[in-house]
Amino acid sequence: MAGFDFAVILNNLPFLWQGLQLSLLLTGLAILGGIVFGTLLALMRLSGILPLSLLAATYVNLIRSVPLILVIFWFYFLVPLALGRPIGSFYSALIAFTLFEAAYFSEIIRAGIQSVRKGQVHAGQATGLNYWQIQRHIVLPQAFRNMIPILVTQGIILFQDTSLVFVVSLRDFMTVSSIVARTEGRLVEMYIFAACVYFVICFAGSLFVRHLQKARTA
Repeated sequence: MAGFDFAVILNNLPFLWQGLQLSLLLTGLAILGGIVFGTLLALMRLSGILPLSLLAATYVNLIRSVPLILVIFWFYFLVPLALGRPIGSFYSALIAFTLFEAAYFSEIIRAGIQSVRKGQVHAGQATGLNYWQIQRHIVLPQAFRNMIPILVTQGIILFQDTSLVFVVSLRDFMTVSSIVARTEGRLVEMYIFAACVYFVICFAGSLFVRHLQKARTA
């Protein structure tokens, strides 16, 4: 490590920060959209209405059976064709990440909903609440409280997966790190730095998950 050049990192920090911002923005928006859509899918699967349940189950099983990079390609090439106009690499990637993660969030949320005791659902029915009111006021608040650790874990995985957006020419953190590594000829420094950044962010997220799990059992 005697020849390790810290200057190449410091000199390119603004460019690297732009890439990290893109990765974090994609992660945050995809988590938000994925949780919203995933909640809808979970409720559809548990609704007892056969067409809705089958539709949601088909979507979840289809998306979970294909690699994320293929989904990114689908939306990068097919959405513009369907709309008749380009929507840009960022929005194509965001749609792909959101819909892909929704399938995984759906299963997490479905398990969380099923973890809520049936007696509380029956109590809601006894007071005259319908299915959607019971879910909104009784089940979902408790389910999300139980699901937060695993949702954060899935968010960490999503952050790591944002490195795939290089296939649609987006400059996320990993992509800009590779650009700097090639242009400066300092592959060792940049890839070690990139690994350290990913480690710090993901490890911090893991510690947060551990803290939440301890808080639940305390």
